[in-house]
Amino acid sequence: MTATYRWQQGDRVYIFNSLAEVMAKATPARSGDALAGVSADTAEQRVIAQMTLADLPLKTFLNEAVIPYESDEITRLIIDSHDTTAFDPISHMTVGDFRNWLLNADTDGETLAKIRPGLTPEMVAAVSKIMRNQDLILVAKKCRVVTAFRNTIGLKNRLSTRLQPNHPTDSLDGIAATIFDGLMYGSGDAVIGINPATDNVTQTIKLLSLIDEVIHHYQIPTQSCVLTHVTNTIEAIEKGAPVDLVFQSIGGTQGTNETFGVNLNVLKEAQEAALSLNRGTVGNNVMYFETGQGTALSSNAYFGVDQQTCEARAYAVARHFDPLLVNTVVGFIGPEYLFDGKQIIRAGLEDHFCGKLLGLPMGCDICYTNHAYADQNDMDNLLTLLGVAGCSFIMGIPGSDDIMLNYQTTSFHDALYARKVLGLKPAPEFENWLTKMEIFKDVGQVQLNKSLAKPFSKSLSLLQQEG
Repeated sequence: MTATYRWQQGDRVYIFNSLAEVMAKATPARSGDALAGVSADTAEQRVIAQMTLADLPLKTFLNEAVIPYESDEITRLIIDSHDTTAFDPISHMTVGDFRNWLLNADTDGETLAKIRPGLTPEMVAAVSKIMRNQDLILVAKKCRVVTAFRNTIGLKNRLSTRLQPNHPTDSLDGIAATIFDGLMYGSGDAVIGINPATDNVTQTIKLLSLIDEVIHHYQIPTQSCVLTHVTNTIEAIEKGAPVDLVFQSIGGTQGTNETFGVNLNVLKEAQEAALSLNRGTVGNNVMYFETGQGTALSSNAYFGVDQQTCEARAYAVARHFDPLLVNTVVGFIGPEYLFDGKQIIRAGLEDHFCGKLLGLPMGCDICYTNHAYADQNDMDNLLTLLGVAGCSFIMGIPGSDDIMLNYQTTSFHDALYARKVLGLKPAPEFENWLTKMEIFKDVGQVQLNKSLAKPFSKSLSLLQQEG
């Protein structure tokens, strides 16, 4: 059922023909929505749409789907898994009331955790559209989402990193050198995760074996992942590969996921395959998902829905599979979708807020492409804001420049900065390992040892002799 929404301002009447249109027009300006033809025509129309949205009952989102139930398995997942008991404490609220309740000092993390199953992605996307940046930070800070595999991610006053040792030719020596470099700076507790330049099962197994050998040789309390297509990972598991985490990029519509070559059944098969290996030591969250605003539009599968709402719907997919890690690759698709630093910063805060409110272990690839109107200072700003907001993890790449994917993100040094300034530590198991291996003199003070740790010094000498 599609309703018409109306707002009268003075002698002028504004009409919105669907819930999706109200949501789109209410969204803070971004280039992707303009490209899709769904954004507000004027700043005045945007404010009117936001006021209209603020007055809508939360129950509206259970009665009108932005993408039809009959034609989209993500909508069916959202509606069929909705928990009415968890929703009951807020069921009487409008979107505006919900915002005020979220910001109330008495609404704490424990309270938010109880209502998570009663929230739909569209509800949290809607409330984010009428919130300032500081609101998004304040509420996300309240949300604590903890997951575990070989270490524990998301604890209070912790910031983890994905060590991303990508190489343009998948050189094993180059990848190993980058892993070594990252470990020396305290990176890698979220995951050591490689984007393969050559994406096939044989290469996946070769890269997984390399990381697994490093992890086991040095007894590192972390997990590995090769960011290949989920079907490659399933086949690698069948061939006996040492798979810790299963990766897949996902979107918020069935059509988007079809362009990725996946659906809910394929993801379930992959999760079950990874769980059967039972490789976790302190937990068994085995999935790793990446998302990004603009994915549905770039797949031509957005169906008139704004990119931020589509992004939030992707979190329903992620939530269904109890992932260890989820991150929005916030500026990766390009300025066609997020034009400049201001739009990237806003999108990163929105995504983190929506993910955390829905109960996801949310991280962020704080990044931009070389043709975007952004620079590293914008990324410093977003990094700092997300650190304050309680972001679970960020990326760690040498010099912040990914030489394989050709985009700019955060470096090993950036993680040290954030931990130092904000008083954050790595995952506790990884923290203990850093101290044991003499990599850090003082983890709490973010002080590295001046000399190379003995176990690594010995390995480096052997490599030099072999070279």
